[in-house]
Amino acid sequence: MPTLTPKASLLTPIPNSQERNLIQVQVQVPTSSNQPWPPLRHWFWDWVEREARVRHSRADRERAPWLPSWEQAPRASPSCPSLEPRKASEPRDTGSRRDHVSVFDLGQIPNLSAAKTAPQDSVHKDRQSVPTTILLHKSQSSQAALVPKEHKMFLEEAYNAAICFKMLRDLNGSDPLRLKYVIRKIKNIAYESPNLVLEAIRDYFTDNPEISTRHRFRLFQVLETVIGACDFLEETWEKTFMKLALENMTKTTELEDVFQDAASNVLVAICKHAWRVVAQHLETQMLTGLFPHRSFLYVMGVLSSSEDLFKKGEKMCWEKQLAQIAAKSVQFLNTDVWSKELQRALTKPDRTQQEQPPEKAFLFYYYGLILQATEDSATVRAHLQSLLETSHQWPKQREGMALTMGLAAVRHLEDVWAVLDQFGRSAPIKCSPHIFSPKSSEDFRWKWASSTILLAYGQMAAKAKEYILPWVDNILSRMIFYFHYSSWDDTLKQSFLKGVLLLVRAISRNEGAHSYEFSQAPELLDCLMILLEKESPDTLCTSIRQQAIHIISSLCKLRPPPDLERKSRLLSVCFRSVFALPLLEVLEKHTCLFLEPPNIQESRVSLLPDDTALAHPGGMYPPGLPSLPPMPTSTLAAGKRSPGLGVECSAPESGPTVCGPVQDESVGPGSKCVNNFKMGSRTALSQACAPALYDRTAEALDQLLQTFIRQTPTAEELHFLLSHMYFWLASEKAHERQRAVHSCTALLKFLSQNPHLDPKEEFRWTGKLVGMLGILCQDPDRATQLSSLEGMGHLYQLLMRQKAVEASEVESGTPKQPWSSGDRKTAPAGAPEQAPRMDPLFQPGGSQVIKVKALRLMSRRRWRQSVSRDKTCHPAFPEYPMVSGMRPASLGLECCSWETEVMKRLTMQELTDLIWTAIDGLGSHSPFRVQAAAEMLLAAIQDRGAKLDTVARLGRAIHLQLCSVRIPQAKEHALQAITLLARSHTSQLVAAFLDFSIPLDSHAFRLWRALGAEPPTSRLVLATLLAWLQERPLPKAAGDSSPQSKDKAYLRSLAAMNTVHELQFTREFKVAVQEAYPELLLALLAQVHYILELDLPREPQPHSEIQEAAVTSPQRCSTSLEALKSLLSTTGHWHDFAHLELQGSWELFTTLPTYPQGVSLLARAMVQNHCQQIKAVLGQLLPSLQSREERERKVAMLILTEFLYSPALLEVLPKQAALAVLARGLRDTSPKVRVWSLQGLGNVLFHPGGGSLLRGQLPPFLDGFFQDSEPVVVRVMGTVSDVLRRLGALGAGAQSLGVAINARSFFDDERDGIRAAAMALFGDLVAAMEGKELGRLRAQVYQSMVPLLLHLKDHCPAVVTQAKFTFYRCTVLLHWRLRHTLFCTLAWEQGLSARHFLWTCLMTHSQEEFHVHLTQALSYLHSCHHHIKTWAALFIGYTICYHPQAVSQMVTGVDTNLLFCTFEDLKKDPEPGIREFATRQLSLLQKVAATSLEH
Repeated sequence: MPTLTPKASLLTPIPNSQERNLIQVQVQVPTSSNQPWPPLRHWFWDWVEREARVRHSRADRERAPWLPSWEQAPRASPSCPSLEPRKASEPRDTGSRRDHVSVFDLGQIPNLSAAKTAPQDSVHKDRQSVPTTILLHKSQSSQAALVPKEHKMFLEEAYNAAICFKMLRDLNGSDPLRLKYVIRKIKNIAYESPNLVLEAIRDYFTDNPEISTRHRFRLFQVLETVIGACDFLEETWEKTFMKLALENMTKTTELEDVFQDAASNVLVAICKHAWRVVAQHLETQMLTGLFPHRSFLYVMGVLSSSEDLFKKGEKMCWEKQLAQIAAKSVQFLNTDVWSKELQRALTKPDRTQQEQPPEKAFLFYYYGLILQATEDSATVRAHLQSLLETSHQWPKQREGMALTMGLAAVRHLEDVWAVLDQFGRSAPIKCSPHIFSPKSSEDFRWKWASSTILLAYGQMAAKAKEYILPWVDNILSRMIFYFHYSSWDDTLKQSFLKGVLLLVRAISRNEGAHSYEFSQAPELLDCLMILLEKESPDTLCTSIRQQAIHIISSLCKLRPPPDLERKSRLLSVCFRSVFALPLLEVLEKHTCLFLEPPNIQESRVSLLPDDTALAHPGGMYPPGLPSLPPMPTSTLAAGKRSPGLGVECSAPESGPTVCGPVQDESVGPGSKCVNNFKMGSRTALSQACAPALYDRTAEALDQLLQTFIRQTPTAEELHFLLSHMYFWLASEKAHERQRAVHSCTALLKFLSQNPHLDPKEEFRWTGKLVGMLGILCQDPDRATQLSSLEGMGHLYQLLMRQKAVEASEVESGTPKQPWSSGDRKTAPAGAPEQAPRMDPLFQPGGSQVIKVKALRLMSRRRWRQSVSRDKTCHPAFPEYPMVSGMRPASLGLECCSWETEVMKRLTMQELTDLIWTAIDGLGSHSPFRVQAAAEMLLAAIQDRGAKLDTVARLGRAIHLQLCSVRIPQAKEHALQAITLLARSHTSQLVAAFLDFSIPLDSHAFRLWRALGAEPPTSRLVLATLLAWLQERPLPKAAGDSSPQSKDKAYLRSLAAMNTVHELQFTREFKVAVQEAYPELLLALLAQVHYILELDLPREPQPHSEIQEAAVTSPQRCSTSLEALKSLLSTTGHWHDFAHLELQGSWELFTTLPTYPQGVSLLARAMVQNHCQQIKAVLGQLLPSLQSREERERKVAMLILTEFLYSPALLEVLPKQAALAVLARGLRDTSPKVRVWSLQGLGNVLFHPGGGSLLRGQLPPFLDGFFQDSEPVVVRVMGTVSDVLRRLGALGAGAQSLGVAINARSFFDDERDGIRAAAMALFGDLVAAMEGKELGRLRAQVYQSMVPLLLHLKDHCPAVVTQAKFTFYRCTVLLHWRLRHTLFCTLAWEQGLSARHFLWTCLMTHSQEEFHVHLTQALSYLHSCHHHIKTWAALFIGYTICYHPQAVSQMVTGVDTNLLFCTFEDLKKDPEPGIREFATRQLSLLQKVAATSLEH
């Protein structure tokens, strides 16, 4: 018996420290090694068993206290001392068997001969009288010296055999946990000493022939494992256990097939060591003439489906022998009994219809081989037709039938085709696809018959191999037909995919396939796209997507290649089908529900009780495969596949196999037989299926992209593929971006590692790809970041390869010829291989060299942050956290480094593509993407924005995207980019921005502000706007049908006007507007006239003309006037603005007839206010007088005629020059210009004596004030006003006092027109006295203040207007403070606070006239006009409040009574504030009256 020993730790517990140091035992040992040992057959085994039970019971308690107590072990008696193990720490010498004695100490074994014959007392007595003491210490050499080696080895093996024997007997127990524990122990011993266990099993079978069936079943399981663990099996063991297996394989027991399979598996295990011997026995059984027993078919099925049982080259020998057996079995086809048994076995229902036992899978394979070897075609057709007439209900049955037909097609292709064609035309097949309503079990036999046909066509192609090419189009047309016209369900879908996959693989393996052109390939691609589109977008429970993409990839290699449109649709469909799947967590949830539907009780067929199933470590023993331990849950959760173990889940008939790998069924029977997980492993499997299946599907998609590149290895093809991926790289969903960038990186990695692309070909798509990957480098998802960085690295390597080629061409001076597809794979013999030179990186020449640094630096902005957050290296780069092809130093550069270096190195076209990519990113809803895009945009423009083309388009695009940017920092970056662009592209940007400045929304307004953020640029922007403002073409006539009639060129002029209006209020353009005031003033005055010339309709416009309607609305028509107003108010010329505002003169600019009067009033206000810009405006007037536009000449002449009254005129334009200008105006083509020129020539500037003449006319005019006719008086007063204006700086002289007295006397005239004219005349007189000595005129001014103030509440609007303006003029003449506030109050304030402010100003600046003012106010209490009377009462009331003592001294009793009556009436005023004021004044007036009486 061969001697092999197990490890001590597997058998015995470790001794304690005291036992290690010294074990002293008395034992009687033979004195000579030649002395025979007494027989041990009974007593020794009993003693060893008893001691082993005690020791192992104690060991189990220490190692696994959770195990139950199976039986109470007896304690060791003094006569049988317990065995003590060797020290576990002592080393074993594998070269010598001397150390085996250390398993236990031989001194513990009692005197065996004495124990056999003598009583116990005598034995004990002998042991005391002849003591033999053996000291066992740590030294094994001392043990070897004391105990013969043979005895030590014998006893050790005997002990181990006894332990094993005992555990084999324990297999007959019923406790599942105990059985599992015992089996594990036996396996551990078997892995160390298989021969020891084999001998124990043989002896156990020999000594116990009547053991139970269940016990024998478990022994077969252990025996199979032990034989499989042996590296070498002796011939004796082969014969012994082969005989044992053959005897039990065909036995019929209560365990039925399970017992037979266990015995058969022993024979299978023996095949590992001697398959030829087993095959000889099997051949004998197969050729007896009787139909073989199922167990022999089982063994042959396992042998045919297993690769591990054979050594290299042996599997082919087995297949040849199997073919020979099939050839010899052809004779049995004509035997009725044998044929009937074959049909019965093929149609026999399986225990679970979703699984097929190995014997049945082999039988289909064997049947196919027999038909293949048959010479008679009629026999082949008859058997195939008979086979097809069986049930097609179960999937494994259909696969087996297809396999049989495929094998038969190897020699009988035409016969198989004819049988399938005839079967497809039969009545059941014609009816089942279209109208199927199962009413009986017979209907289910034919429901999936078309699935069998599809699988059969695939198997035909797989088996026929080189003979199949002429049949491909016919087969494909039939498969496409069944795809379109069969009932649509998952079974048909899966069968279609399997059949097509087998067909495509057969074509791919055929060397002559490339010489054929397959006309049905495009239609098949369309079918596959339809299939992918109909897949559920929310679940991934099958491998349909993976298989379909694999098939598409293979079809694209065939002729004809798909056209561009079909290829584009293929990419779109595949990307959507894979990338748009939900998150893996959601997919796992759906997969779990698919595998374990709720509220459905899973039925499991088991012929063994639970304890028997648990006896095997993997649960129910899987038939057809060697015993394997269960897969760890961690492996499943990670989505990995254990070596040699497929992962498939059984699904209901309505669905295909779940998570099944794509199998090649052309190998043989059982190629789909994989280990099926049961007994609680489905939950772990469901967690593994979704991630693992998605990974495989994504790999299939990557292979498809690589196939396209292999077929068309050009940069254009790569750009075509990437262009379909950009949509998913910019997805708003993180998992879609992650998947897309992973595929993109995989494609770039493939190209960097496989030089398919021509390095001489320019990569024009680099800019957009760099932009996409650069943005994704800042993705918050860590995996997306790393994939993007890795993609950058591979792209960098691609460009470095191109750089090396360019550099070599520069050195050699001779350009290389473009590579052919064959040259890319193999270089010419003797040609030196040129590796890319990595340094120096930047050399002049070659734009592609420039790109390298760009790519190298693009990825570092977020990389430094990500590395600081997470020190974990990327799995692809375990050495250090970097991207392939990039050194850590390049990743550590500062942000400004890549912003400058990258943009310097890209070509302008690539930089433009990058900028467009960044602009597109601004419109994203992902905050990180918007931020990254804004930073990239700013960096690109900051570096090389001055050299960009198509800046106008970029500006419009930024405006469109800016509307959706919600991140302040990103918006600031985008606006700053506009500021940088404006340095070199001001005119283009201004023209572009004008297109969306009608109306000017907030985003456009911010762009304009960014455009002028820098002072030099703001001036240029304003100058450009003025240039556009002056482009004022009139719209074409309505009847003009030319294309130009539709071109509204004037829109930009209106937009420029609108923009100028808004920019006047901005901080950025404040200085520029101040500097350009003269140009802006003239331009806006001309623009107002231009708007009036357009005569644009004001009614609502049709929807089709919405833009024109927006421009022509009344509000838009008044924009030019508002711009003129804002120009005056925002540039410090509010005095001029006040003149026109208080007179209400802005209305004059709204019509063409009154427009000249409005311009004249504005110019007159500038003269009267001594505007500092008169000289500058005059400088702009002179060129305008020679303009081709009439409106500009009109404006210039109107202003010039008013400026003649300004002393500043002569500083710019001498008198003679002014005369020349006016004289030239007399020859102008415009009549109005000629008239105004003539009026200018009559100015007193050119007629020194004219002033005296005009003064002489004043007295007669003053007499005319007292005419009865109101119009006459108004005209006379107007004439006096005109005289005063024409006198200019000369003034009225001494007659001013008379004019003032006469004019003031009409302030309270009953006639409204005369009151207004008198106040206007007084105001003109006050303006004429500016800068002169007032004298007695000052008193007239003060005496007019209260009447003017009270007439602010006059019922006549014209009087109110003139009262406001004259009051304001008086304050200017008297040099009051807070004139701007006073103007605002007069212009727009109405309430009591405004009246109080005006009273305060008056009383503060004219205290010496207090008595006059109060007297005038008291006189107005008698006014018949209610509002004036009320205002007078308020005036007096304010005076009483602040000056009660002065009032008490001045008022009389009559005045007091009048005040009492007035305030009593005011208590009834409708305005609450006045009523409250009147109440308070009554109380205060009573006190003042009392004080007055006391005095």
